[in-house]
Amino acid sequence: MFQNVKRVKSSEIELKDRLVSVERVTKVTKGGRAFSFAAIVVVGDEKGVVGYGLGKAKEVTDAVTKGIDDAKKNLVKVTVHKGTIPHEVEAKFGGAQVFLKPAAAGTGVIAGGAMRAVLESVGITDVLAKSKGSSNAHNVVKATIYALAQMRDAITIAQQRGIGLDKVFNG
Repeated sequence: MFQNVKRVKSSEIELKDRLVSVERVTKVTKGGRAFSFAAIVVVGDEKGVVGYGLGKAKEVTDAVTKGIDDAKKNLVKVTVHKGTIPHEVEAKFGGAQVFLKPAAAGTGVIAGGAMRAVLESVGITDVLAKSKGSSNAHNVVKATIYALAQMRDAITIAQQRGIGLDKVFNG
């Protein structure tokens, strides 16, 4: 789904999971209504690794378990600099649009439900965030992870350009 993203293996790290949302889904059949559950789960090590997953099952606990297993297959490495992000970033996925801005130490995570779960799972402690457009939890989570995956720190930029770190800031 995301190009140029650093993938991580889940066996190497200890992950904590956060349940973003559980929805009851109804399928209407000729025999009546069939109920099932869809759970969106975010996992992260709070040190720069995050992933999301979707689990569907007849029972909530089974859906959450499936979501956690799916999330462990979609892990992404994210740049975290002193508890915040290195620069402003904006991303869009489906109808959801997110905007993330670095914040001073002590500010906290200023973000709504689905975005907060992703940002806290990554290990970001200070950030200003705004969700625009659709509030669909699926798309907000995907847009947030996409925005975090787009970020680059100064060291990475210097290596990509083949120049020294001082030249990145001084031009």
